[in-house]
Amino acid sequence: MTFFKGFKEDYFGLTDLEVKQYRETYGKNELLQKKKKTLLSRILKILTEPMFVLLFIAAFIYFFLGEPRDGSIMVISVIFICAIEFFQEWRTDRTLQALKELSSPKSTVIRNGKMMTIDSTELIVNDLLILKEGEKIAADGIIVENYGLGVNESTLTGESDVVWKKIDLKEDETLEHWKKNICYAGTSVTQGRAVVKVIHIGSETEYGKIGKDIFSVESMPTPLEKQTEKLVKYSAIAAFFMLLLIVLVNFYYRGSVTDSILSGVTVAMAIIPEEFPVILTVFLAMGAWRLANKNSLIRRIPAVETLGSISLLCVDKTGTLTKNQMEVKETYFDSKFNETELMTYACLASETEAYDPMEKAIMIYSKSIRINIDELCTGCLLHEYPFSSETRMMGNVWNKDNKKFIALKGSFENIINLCDLKESEKVNLEKKSIEMAKKGYRVIAVAKKMDVVTINQHLDEYTFEFVGLIGLMDPPREGVSKAMKICNNAGIRVVMLTGDNGTTAKSIAKTIGLKNSENVLTGNEIDSMGDEELLEKINVTNIFSRVIPKHKLRIIKAFKKLGEIVAMTGDGVNDAPALKYADIGVAMGKRGTEVAKEASDMILLDDNFETIVETIHDGRRIYDNIKKAIGYVFVIHIPVFLTALFAPLLKLPLLLLPINVVLMEFIIDPTCSIVFERQPAEKNIMLRKPRMPTEPLLDYSLIFKAIIQGVTIFAFAFGSYVYLLYQGLEVNTARTFAFVILIAANFFLVYVNQSEIESVFSAFKKFKNDMLLWLVNIGIFGGILIMLYVPSATEIAKTVPLTEKQLLSAILISGVSTLWWEVVKLLKRIKMKK
Repeated sequence: MTFFKGFKEDYFGLTDLEVKQYRETYGKNELLQKKKKTLLSRILKILTEPMFVLLFIAAFIYFFLGEPRDGSIMVISVIFICAIEFFQEWRTDRTLQALKELSSPKSTVIRNGKMMTIDSTELIVNDLLILKEGEKIAADGIIVENYGLGVNESTLTGESDVVWKKIDLKEDETLEHWKKNICYAGTSVTQGRAVVKVIHIGSETEYGKIGKDIFSVESMPTPLEKQTEKLVKYSAIAAFFMLLLIVLVNFYYRGSVTDSILSGVTVAMAIIPEEFPVILTVFLAMGAWRLANKNSLIRRIPAVETLGSISLLCVDKTGTLTKNQMEVKETYFDSKFNETELMTYACLASETEAYDPMEKAIMIYSKSIRINIDELCTGCLLHEYPFSSETRMMGNVWNKDNKKFIALKGSFENIINLCDLKESEKVNLEKKSIEMAKKGYRVIAVAKKMDVVTINQHLDEYTFEFVGLIGLMDPPREGVSKAMKICNNAGIRVVMLTGDNGTTAKSIAKTIGLKNSENVLTGNEIDSMGDEELLEKINVTNIFSRVIPKHKLRIIKAFKKLGEIVAMTGDGVNDAPALKYADIGVAMGKRGTEVAKEASDMILLDDNFETIVETIHDGRRIYDNIKKAIGYVFVIHIPVFLTALFAPLLKLPLLLLPINVVLMEFIIDPTCSIVFERQPAEKNIMLRKPRMPTEPLLDYSLIFKAIIQGVTIFAFAFGSYVYLLYQGLEVNTARTFAFVILIAANFFLVYVNQSEIESVFSAFKKFKNDMLLWLVNIGIFGGILIMLYVPSATEIAKTVPLTEKQLLSAILISGVSTLWWEVVKLLKRIKMKK
C-alpha cells in the first residue's frame, strides 16, 4: 500500500470502491437542477390570466367587424408578454449556469495514495482536496493541514478582506457562521496551501444553498401590473353589462337589430381600455431605453415603473456605498519617527508583490508621500515570517548596507506585546488604537528590530521597537452623501446590509448621512428572533451587520410583509437570493458577479449609487405619465360611451359608428403613447413621499377630473350634433361635425393635461423644438382634413366634407370644451403662491 507524502501526515485518500459507494449516496458535485416547465404549461398559464382573456375577446370583436389593425394590436400585446415570461425562465436558467461557471472546473485530490487531477463535478464527500494559491474551491471542506492559507470569500460574504484560515477555533469563533477552519465552494485561494477533507458537495454546500434560495423565489407581479389587471377586469365586466343594456335599450326604442348590435359594440369598444397594453408597452420600453442611456440596464421591463414606487432601499456596504478599495486614512507614529519612516517599514513588512487589499493601500499611500518602492526593495530579503491567523502579524528580515533588520506589521494587540514599552506608553497607544477603531478604521501596528545577529524561528523570540499605527478603511463612494440626502427628501428609507462588523458599518453610515445609524442588528441576533420580533426590530433599525445570504433574504421578506416596496442593491453571489426576491434587484455592472446580474431586475453599468437615485426619479416620472395617459384615455372614452347611450334614448340616429371609434384609436394611440411618454418630470417629483402600494392607478381625484372633462366634451359634441339635426342638417353632416369636435378635443386635451399645475402655453414652450411632437400635431389635423376632403377616405370614415366655417366652428368648440380646465389650474397656482 503506497501513501502520498509531502505534508505533515501521510495520506491514502479514498479507494475506488469507496468512491463508487459515496457517489451512489451523495451523487455528483453539481448544483440543484430546477425542473423546467413545459412550453404548453407556460402558455396556458399566461393565456388564462383575466387581462389576456379580455384582449382575446377584444381581438375577436375587431376581426369579426373587419378591423384587423386593432385585432392585431391585441394579439401582438399577448405575444409580447408571453415573450417576457419566457425570458424570465431563460434568465433563471442563466442564473444557475452562472453559479456553475464560478466553480473551479478541475480539482486536485488524493485517492489510492496518489495525487490526481479530476473534474470538480467528480468530487465526493470525504475526498482529500489539495488547495494552492490561485485556485477556486469547488466544495465545502474542513481543513486538515494549513500552510498560511488565505482565502477571498467576497463572493459569499460580500467583504473583500482576505480570510486567514486555521485548524483550531477559539470558543467565540465557533459561533460565527463562516468558520475559519472550513473552506467554502465558490471562493478562491489567494495565498498559501492546505489539505481539506470535503464535507459537502453540490447543492448542500453554502454556495449551493444560495442556488436553492434563488430557485425558491417566484417572480412576483409589480404593483402596476396588479393594478392594471384589476382595472382591466372591472372594465371588461362593465363593458359586457353595458353592451347588453345598450342593445336592449336600442332594440326597445328603435326596433332595429343591426343598429342595436352596432350601438352595443360601440359602447363595449368605448369602455374596454384596449390602449392600456399599448401605453404600458411603449412607456416602459421607452423608459428602459432612456435609462440605458443613463447607465441603467433594465432586465425586466415592468421594473421601470416599480422604480418610481420604491419606499425602501437595501444596500450592501462594500462595493455599493463604498469603493471596495482600502485606503490609508490616518497615521500615528512615535515621537522618534516620522510618517515616511512609518510607511517605509510598513512597506518592508509587506509582500514584495502586494495582493492583500491593505498592503495595496499601504503601497499606494507610500507612493503618494514620495517613497520610492522600487528603490526600497533593492536590499536583500533574507527571511520571511508569513502571516498566520494565530499570530496575526507578518515580518521580513532584510540585509541593507550589510546591516540586518526586521520590519514587522500586524494586529495592535499582538505587536504591542513584543515591543519594549513602559506601561503608561502601552495605555496611551491602546487609547489611540481604540480612537481610530471607533472611526471605522482597520488598525495595524508597525514595529522594527535593528541589528539582527541571528535569524530565529519565531517572531516572539525578538524584542521590537514600536514605530506607529496605520488606520485603513474602505471609504464611501463620491456622491453617495448627496444621493442619500435626495433619498431622505423623497421619503425613501435606506437600510445597510453588510457582512462587516457593526462599528465599521456605523462609521460609514454617519459619514454618508444614513438615518438612525445608532441601532445595529447582527446576524446572530436575527437567528434568535421569531418573525414577529424581527418585524418589530426592523422598524427602528437601519444597519444589519454580520449578515449572511439567509439573513438578507429574511430581512427583505420582513420589509415586504410591512408593505414596503423594496429595492435591493448588491454585487456578490451572496446577494443573489435577496436581489431576486426584492421588488427591484439592482446589481453592480463593473464589480458585480454574473450570478448577481442574472438574478437582478436592473444593472448599474457605472456602479454609481447616484445612478440609482436618477432611475428612481425617472421611474416616478414614468408612473406620473402613465397616470396622465390613462386619465386621458378615460376622458376621451366617456363622450364616446355617452353618445352611444343617449342617441337611442333620445331616438336619434347613431352619432358614432364602430368605424369612427376605430379611427379615433388612430388618434388616441399615438397621442397618449408618444406625447405623454415624452413629458418631463414635475418640478417637485423628488420631494414627494413614495406612493402607497395600495394606491389605485385611477384614484378618486383622477376619476373625478376625467368625468368632468369627459362630460364637458360630450356636452359640446353631442349638443352640437343635436342642434344641427334640429336645424335640419342631414345626419352625415351633423355626425361629421361632432366627430371633428371629438378628434380636435383629443389634441387640446393632451396639452391641457400635460401638467396638473403648469399652463398649456408652458407645454407648447417645452416642446417647441421637439420635431416628433410637431409631426404628431400635424398628423392629427392632417388626418382630419384627409377624412373630410379625400373621397376614398370619406367613404371609409363615413364622413362628408364640411365648409370652412363649419370646420373652424368645430375646432373652436373643441377648444372651448377642453381649455376651460386652464382656469382650474390657474386657481391652483394662485393657491400655491399664497
